[in-house]
Amino acid sequence: QVQLVESGGGLVQAGGSLRLSCAVSETIIKDDVMAWYRQATGMPRATVATITHDGRTAYVGTVKGRFTISRDNAQNTVYLQMNNLKPEDTAIYYCNMVRLGTMNYWGKGTLVTVSS
Repeated sequence: QVQLVESGGGLVQAGGSLRLSCAVSETIIKDDVMAWYRQATGMPRATVATITHDGRTAYVGTVKGRFTISRDNAQNTVYLQMNNLKPEDTAIYYCNMVRLGTMNYWGKGTLVTVSS
């Protein structure tokens, strides 16, 4: 069973930065698509950013230009660099991996709180 473990969340003031990490327990293979999701209180879980094995990225519009997703395949780790954080970015952030288009794995999440 693949395990994903997020870290790097915390409390930060508006305008600050955080870098989230997601450690994957197995080798990230060619067809794995990695992603970060977030879920704010009372809201459904939503995609923040995705990255393919060859580095193609996609972002939700509200974080474009502020967040950067990256992956280190050798270290089996995915990152989310978050800059210019806003109070509306407050949420639990989840790491996700989709393997071979069918197998879906989730981490337990890390809380990001942005104060105004």
